[in-house]
Amino acid sequence: MSRNLKNISAVATATVVSRVLGLVREAFIASAFGTSALNSAFVSAFTLPNLFRRLLGEGALTAAFIPTLTHELELRHREAAFTLVSKVVSWLLVVTVALVALAMLICANAVSLLRLSGGLGLADDTGRRLLMGADLAVILFPYMVFVCLAAAFSAACQVLGRFSEPALSPVWLNLTIIAALLSGGWWAWGDTARMNLLCGGVLVGGFLQMVVPAGVLWHEGWRPRFDLRPDEQVREILRLMGPTVIGSAIYLINISVSRFIGLSLNDHAASVLNLATRVMELPIGVFTIAIATVVFPLIARHAAKSDWAKLGEDYHKGLRLVLVVNVPAAVGLALLSEPVVRLLFQRGAFHASDTTLMTPVLAVYALGLPFLSFTTVALRGFYALKDTTTPVRAAALSFAVNLVLSVVLMRWLSTVGLALASTFAVLAQAWFLQTKLSRKLPGLGFGPLLPNLGKIAIATLIMGAVVWGGLRLIAVIVLTPKIHDIVVIAGLIPLAVAVYGALLWLMKIEGRAELDLILQKLRGQRPVD
Repeated sequence: MSRNLKNISAVATATVVSRVLGLVREAFIASAFGTSALNSAFVSAFTLPNLFRRLLGEGALTAAFIPTLTHELELRHREAAFTLVSKVVSWLLVVTVALVALAMLICANAVSLLRLSGGLGLADDTGRRLLMGADLAVILFPYMVFVCLAAAFSAACQVLGRFSEPALSPVWLNLTIIAALLSGGWWAWGDTARMNLLCGGVLVGGFLQMVVPAGVLWHEGWRPRFDLRPDEQVREILRLMGPTVIGSAIYLINISVSRFIGLSLNDHAASVLNLATRVMELPIGVFTIAIATVVFPLIARHAAKSDWAKLGEDYHKGLRLVLVVNVPAAVGLALLSEPVVRLLFQRGAFHASDTTLMTPVLAVYALGLPFLSFTTVALRGFYALKDTTTPVRAAALSFAVNLVLSVVLMRWLSTVGLALASTFAVLAQAWFLQTKLSRKLPGLGFGPLLPNLGKIAIATLIMGAVVWGGLRLIAVIVLTPKIHDIVVIAGLIPLAVAVYGALLWLMKIEGRAELDLILQKLRGQRPVD
């Protein structure tokens, strides 16, 4: 367990760096473009290669690749495992290059058709935003090749016990984007020049995301070889990927529809939704992704050995850890959404009116944080059992809920309605996944977590009351807006963490020693034996 905690803390530390840099990156982009139509077009265009990355890389491929590669490593050792890596990477390269070429052709022709048809009957503003998005998509689609290969390399690194380097992968993207925007005095350039720099930073960052984990595998003894010969392991991965690709495709359609609705709704919706998502990704990335990344190979190994008791034990430990962190994080982020948005983004082209637009969106997204975190771990439970069909049904349910509620709620709540629809969709997906998982393997039921969840709820309610009271108290003091936000964030967040942690400790929540070990490692302290 100590080794697993070490891996979780290493991934969490690396992810803290990447998420913080991600927020810095988004702050630079928001300062340069605000919530303009051009920024919304970039967000929508960048969504496309990222969603295909989920379709072919981090989603479907990782879910099928890690259990199969783990089995290969356990039974036939490294040489056979490295052969499988080469075959998977070779096929992935061929497929992604072909898809990128096709997608670029379609987007380029879509631009021509829209221009010739005068927008195909769409409103002028909507047609203008779609044209900009299609133009940018042509430039950004090659990023998909890099990140899909990076996902395969990172999955292989995780199976070999190398977690830090894959977790640092987004750092390279964030750094290159920041450097691109800073280069050449970007603040004095026009929007088009700045956007070209931004797209160039994305492509260079994607290349670095691919090269770094590949270098780790090289150090571990892997040598790349182009190999398209099919074998039983490749066929097994394809069989496992089949349902997951369908599920990822549903997710792709879901997000694409949401982005299209946002893009067609107004100039700022897509940008605001994207920025709110980025802020919410910080607590998800620091612990949830770190825990899920380490737990997945572990429970896959238990499943390969049919050790169901150990699988259930580690699965529940992972869920407990993510709920301990993300339930209070959701409440805290919802309460502090306005000062958080103002402090992070309100400068340059991002005005006070944009803060007013984004604050309720972030608060609504924050309330879905525990369910999204829960879903992240629950999906790993299905993938470890090599069940990739049930997640497809869950994705279909999420899509239906999101689509129906988006169309209904946007009429009355505009952008907030889209965020609320997304939150309800995640809630439905979490409920469906856990219900099916507990039926499939009763040892993975939610029952063992209920006593701990009660303690988490009590501690969170008291913590929330403290934060609410602190906000009212600070509001009485006459401060400039910037100083007010700094005092709120720097004062109330540590206070909330201290109150919440003390309450959990007094209530003797299960696994507190494990959490303490993680915190010690994150602080750079040596754990006491």
